[in-house]
Amino acid sequence: MSILVVGGTGTLGRQIVKQGLNEGYKVKCLVRDFRRSGFLQNWGAELVYGDLSKPSTIPLALKNSEIIIDSATIRASSKYTSEIIDWQGKLALLAASKFIRIKKFIFFSIFKALKDPSIPLFYLKLMVENELEQSGLNYTIYQCAGFFQGLIGQYALPVLDTKLIWLPRVSVSTAYLDTQDAAEIVIQSLNNKGYDNKRVPLIGEKFWTPKEIIQLCERLSGKVAKISYIPEIIFIVLRQFFRFFEFSWNVADRLQAGEISNTSNLPTYLSDNVFWSVNRLKFESYLQEYFGKILKKLRENNYQQSQKSDEVLFL
Repeated sequence: MSILVVGGTGTLGRQIVKQGLNEGYKVKCLVRDFRRSGFLQNWGAELVYGDLSKPSTIPLALKNSEIIIDSATIRASSKYTSEIIDWQGKLALLAASKFIRIKKFIFFSIFKALKDPSIPLFYLKLMVENELEQSGLNYTIYQCAGFFQGLIGQYALPVLDTKLIWLPRVSVSTAYLDTQDAAEIVIQSLNNKGYDNKRVPLIGEKFWTPKEIIQLCERLSGKVAKISYIPEIIFIVLRQFFRFFEFSWNVADRLQAGEISNTSNLPTYLSDNVFWSVNRLKFESYLQEYFGKILKKLRENNYQQSQKSDEVLFL
């Protein structure tokens, strides 16, 4: 069976490509930069040109594909807006999928997007969900909260380097998940009719606040974090400023997402309706492994430096 992955170079997309290949699927990746996507080809995937910002490139790229897995979304640093990528591009992708009668369409949305649809990216994700529901295609919509991998640069490295971490005074709790676990359940569900035409939360076992993540990083690294709290009014002012310029709308979306207050009635632990054939990696274990590798490397470097300093040169 042939899978076309859209967004294969992304944090989640690359894991889906790898898992699909490991399970014996023929995997193609829709890419716009072949040089940047070369590692996917090295793994065994076929690269086909296509660009969500150029809808005319999409139909030909879907040829001979049976399943579409769309893990693409706008990046904060992108030169395009979410309107172009996450709406116009997705409409073109859906239209082409209907035309060639794709057997299944997998779409990744945002967990709790309904909590604040005033955020443009959240609103567009919900709009695509509705379009997919009405398309007549066999679909599964995975609603993602966040992934472990994105927390390394956000929290772990600043704690290690004792750099200042900026936090809002009121923080959102998020059930983060390992991308490898997410990819595994997505690929395994392709032949499971229980996932057909459903919205499925794809989240971790436990909700974490930024403060709890930082405390865990402190405990595992043995360092004390430098934290500064930003008043909510600053977030609002910055968001309005970035919203004024079209090229910074994506940044404004991220800032507005940071303003969503915590939901008091959400449990610390949550059982979602995904059937997990294997245990999900716990966030504590993921960070423990990460810090273990980093600290081991630092000790090795320190030992090598000390050995060099003790050398005596004879002329």
